[in-house]
Amino acid sequence: MKNIVIFGAPGAGKGTQSDKMIEKYGFEHISTGDVLRAEIKNGTELGKTAKGYIDNGQLIPDELMIDILASVYDSFGKEHKGVIFDGFPRTIPQAEALKKMLTERGHKVAAMIELFVPEEELMKRLLLRGQQCGRSDDNEETIKKRLHVYHTQTSPLIDWYEKEGIHHHVEGLGTIDEIFARIAQVIDNL
Repeated sequence: MKNIVIFGAPGAGKGTQSDKMIEKYGFEHISTGDVLRAEIKNGTELGKTAKGYIDNGQLIPDELMIDILASVYDSFGKEHKGVIFDGFPRTIPQAEALKKMLTERGHKVAAMIELFVPEEELMKRLLLRGQQCGRSDDNEETIKKRLHVYHTQTSPLIDWYEKEGIHHHVEGLGTIDEIFARIAQVIDNL
């Protein structure tokens, strides 16, 4: 079982590369954004609680997010090949909570794969995505804010996973297949 945290700034290619990892390795995928939307849509107790926070413009508390992730993680059964965590953790307390949740199940994060893309390339990709997909959050002002939040919150997490001995820096420039080959090399060596 290879649980992977896929990590990178907005526009680094986490979703694209996650799809390729699922295709090649048969991993499950937990995207916190998708999970929250599904819980809310399905009207679950967790979803109702989460909606209350979101409707008030608040971040979802770590404990609630971990409960939601644990519930989805457990739904994959005990014999899955691994799970890609996408969009979580975003802070050190979340990384610690994820580690604890997995440890309670006799599992662990096998690797944190950081997709590194230079800032100017991220801007280009996100502006292009905004034009192509009509994503309202992909405009220059919002992108700058999202990148600032990413940089201020993320560097401690990279160091945290570095200390855990499972951080893998992967260059996120090149074709989708070139980048995926670098990721596959990391996964194949776990």
